[in-house]
Amino acid sequence: MEKPDFWNNPDEAREVNRELKYLEGIVNKYDELQQTYEDAMTLIEMALEDNDESFTEEIRETIDMFTTELDDLKISTLLSGEYDSNNAILTLHAGAGGTESCDWASMLYRMYMRWAEKKGFSVDVLDSLDGDEAGLKSVTIQVNGTNAFGYLKSERGVHRLVRISPFNAAGKRQTSFVSCDVMPDIEEDLDVEINDDDIRIDIYRSSGAGGQHINKTSSAIRITHLPTGIVVQCQNERSQHQNKDKAMQMLKAKLYMLKQQENLEKEADIRGDIKEIGWGSQIRSYVMQPYTMVKDHRTNIESGNVTSVLDGNLDDFINGYLKWINSSDTDNA
Repeated sequence: MEKPDFWNNPDEAREVNRELKYLEGIVNKYDELQQTYEDAMTLIEMALEDNDESFTEEIRETIDMFTTELDDLKISTLLSGEYDSNNAILTLHAGAGGTESCDWASMLYRMYMRWAEKKGFSVDVLDSLDGDEAGLKSVTIQVNGTNAFGYLKSERGVHRLVRISPFNAAGKRQTSFVSCDVMPDIEEDLDVEINDDDIRIDIYRSSGAGGQHINKTSSAIRITHLPTGIVVQCQNERSQHQNKDKAMQMLKAKLYMLKQQENLEKEADIRGDIKEIGWGSQIRSYVMQPYTMVKDHRTNIESGNVTSVLDGNLDDFINGYLKWINSSDTDNA
């Protein structure tokens, strides 16, 4: 059998394999949904035939499972963006406020780690910088799993925390901010031209967790794109060369996404209607005192259980965003 043309092109072959894996996942979800439906119908038939109410609880649980699986399948159909199925690279930066904001950054880091774990995704820490007293000044993670970027793109923006400060002896209420940036992990070579004169490359000693080799060598790489001010960092790879390659890949992806964002804003200006404020907007508030509430300011979705959300139960907010942005796109069509 003759091999297809893409077989000899590693980038194209990898893209086809990724798309195949994504489609197989959709088919598997449908098969699971079909099986759950058949299980529910069988239980209902048995209960009716035997006039046995003891099946009621099991039927209710099976129907709830079917509803959840159906909702998940519906949400997956909204992930149709060019890079939605890719892995995601998520970066948190503590805002002004010193220890308070650094502690808030570490709380959000934990939240996304918990969310990824619940989804069955793996996480690699690409770069981290500890706070002076506690928490994190910044951290960059790569979340690996089908549709990771499609889900996590909803988290891009500023996250606001209101609470009684554990670092303030007077017990005053404090407001802290952390910015979250999310981009797809684009493995193929993007057609993005970067002039050597436009970048500054700094080499520094790695910090934080990463193994004996990483902690003892000056292998971490920071690349600054001077025209835009974009900064990318990587310290988790085993060598300086690998860190540089990963950082350049991240920079190209950032520049590519920035160009796409600029094109969208131009289209919005032409329409005279901008549905979503751009990068850096405050998207969600987490209030722990004087009441408890998490509210998304774009979709108006709320939860009174802040602890649950910070434990990684983000699906209501993520799914709500996907429905909202899809509705906005439909309205503008």
